[in-house]
Amino acid sequence: MAADADFGARAQNVLLRSFDYDSSYQWRWLGMPFIQLPPDVMALQEIIWNCRPTVIIETGVARGGSLIFYASMMRLLGGGRVVGVEVALRPENRKRLAEHPFGADLEIVDGSSTDPEVIARLRDRLAPDDRVMVVLDSNHSHDHVLAELRLYAPLVTPGQYLVVCDTIADHIVPPPRRPRPWGPGNSPLTARDAFLAECRDFVVDSEIDDKLVMTSNRGGYLRRPMPTD
Repeated sequence: MAADADFGARAQNVLLRSFDYDSSYQWRWLGMPFIQLPPDVMALQEIIWNCRPTVIIETGVARGGSLIFYASMMRLLGGGRVVGVEVALRPENRKRLAEHPFGADLEIVDGSSTDPEVIARLRDRLAPDDRVMVVLDSNHSHDHVLAELRLYAPLVTPGQYLVVCDTIADHIVPPPRRPRPWGPGNSPLTARDAFLAECRDFVVDSEIDDKLVMTSNRGGYLRRPMPTD
């Protein structure tokens, strides 16, 4: 599909138009709001199933559906840990997470995802044999995402993924009803480009990109190859 430029352009136009209707806010995972597009959820489950991480760290908890998704996948794999980093988790969302059937499988680290103390706390929770996957989905401005990439990339173990969410933000002017400090030229995509220019430990998984017709994270699925790859 990726070779069909016309098809890709049409799909991109539909996707961008869908954001006028808050398409990514329409979905729930096991009852919890999950702010992702369904194709990206499918991509994430393939990654988790194939790579079998023992720890998933996500920055940006929001309403909590993504953490519940990761926890349900990890339980299917036989166990593991899910850690969410959030600078300002709303009390009602914290309560819903704690009361959810998968809530006991979660750990919340309160603080900014780029705070050195938060990074130190995360490092202290990792064992030498852990297989660590990281998903970056907090503040989407260039400087913040680039700082996250530099801080979290060393935590990702070979064979696992570092996912940069919402690269689509580089193609969207934030609507007046939901103002944001990021947008074209100041986005996760520009941060990803800067990061890959300075770090050779990760590659964009083009196979995932090729089969995702509609995605918020195009070019954001970064794989850390095994030494033998």
